[in-house]
Amino acid sequence: QVQLVESGGDLVQAGDSLTLSCAASVRNGGTYIIGWFRQASGKAREFVAAISRSGDETYYPDFLKGRFTISRDNAKSTVYLQMSSLKPDDTAVYYCALSGSPYFTGPAPASFDSWGQGTRVTVSS
Repeated sequence: QVQLVESGGDLVQAGDSLTLSCAASVRNGGTYIIGWFRQASGKAREFVAAISRSGDETYYPDFLKGRFTISRDNAKSTVYLQMSSLKPDDTAVYYCALSGSPYFTGPAPASFDSWGQGTRVTVSS
């Protein structure tokens, strides 16, 4: 009933920018809170951003310090993650996830119900 497809991952150099996309297909056609997470090799999945259903509210962890921006185009059922000033530490598989809750309930992966397959971002130094 829910399909999330990430795209845009690439090999880039430190300091570059990159935009990821998450195309969401939901059987009932509704809009949902979407989050982005990342998982580096050998590490736990980490929250990087989320956006409300309308797009009016966004959520980020403090450590990103404004380098990442999440946005959405509900007409295209797509959520974007713009990443700037990329660092080698940003290297990870990036996943988008959908929450069935009408409100953002926190950055834990357990707050999200459906996941995409991920797109790999590699940042070289």
